[in-house]
Amino acid sequence: MIWRAGFFWLVCAGAAGAVDLSLPPSARQTVERNTGPDSYAAPVGVFAADTVETIPIEGSVDRAVWRLDAPGVTPLQVVRPLRTQLEAAGYTIVLDCNAPACGGFDFRFATEVLPAPNMYVNIRNYQFVTAVLGPVEAPEHVVTILASTAATSAYVQIIQAQSLGQDAMPPDGAVEPQASEPAQTDAFAATLMNTGHVVLSSLDFETGTAGLGTATFPALDSLAAFLAREPDLRVVLVGHTDTVGGLDDNIALSRNRAASVRQRLIDAYGVDANRLDAQGMGYLSPIASNLTAQGRETNRRVEAVLLPVPE
Repeated sequence: MIWRAGFFWLVCAGAAGAVDLSLPPSARQTVERNTGPDSYAAPVGVFAADTVETIPIEGSVDRAVWRLDAPGVTPLQVVRPLRTQLEAAGYTIVLDCNAPACGGFDFRFATEVLPAPNMYVNIRNYQFVTAVLGPVEAPEHVVTILASTAATSAYVQIIQAQSLGQDAMPPDGAVEPQASEPAQTDAFAATLMNTGHVVLSSLDFETGTAGLGTATFPALDSLAAFLAREPDLRVVLVGHTDTVGGLDDNIALSRNRAASVRQRLIDAYGVDANRLDAQGMGYLSPIASNLTAQGRETNRRVEAVLLPVPE
């Protein structure tokens, strides 16, 4: 596959000196999360001796995922043009491996990956690249690329971390306002409209209970904003659990967690109760292996499933 003229430019905004990378016209962003000051542990080695060697970088961190309509493409075909662009921009490639060489399952779950369904990773078929600008032991800028493919599409996650240094930090420990909220909301809406469902990421439930934490959750902000813009649509909130415990108990727990999310949307955001339903699937619909702690954590989630408002 050759990526020809007609690219659109995808700019990881927010980090001074961030490299502009181009993707083919079929690429559609599924999620973006830009934070700073933040820290990122960029892998610089494969999984070995029960660990992955990383280099830490503190500053602004821009994370994004794109989905490509590309049946039959390989992860290497996705990564190669991006790797070439990085080298042309003066970056040094310090890690470039495919799934077996990286460490397969172990490497995947030892590295930062944005959650499904925004990012899909086939643990037997992915490619990972780390590129640095400046000395490896104290880089000015780091870019990591993770690409994986399904039957008819490919997913690519790009994380850019820019070292801001002490002089660039906000005074008195203040956190600078983030400009990524509209982009996050747009990516959330695009995923929900295109796929019909989306994981409400980073919800905080008390262990073994349905009590939703008191924090503000960006995923609920995005869902409420979406529903406000789309009055002819409604959602079913579907809870999911890991495989710890019996099926009946897990179905009840997952339904109660979905109900807690539903009530928060009604009470805190004023969403019409008639546009929200809550159901539970227990452990019957996993999106990761329940044989690992990381997989079980991924499976403990609430999803929003899109439906039309009945006539």
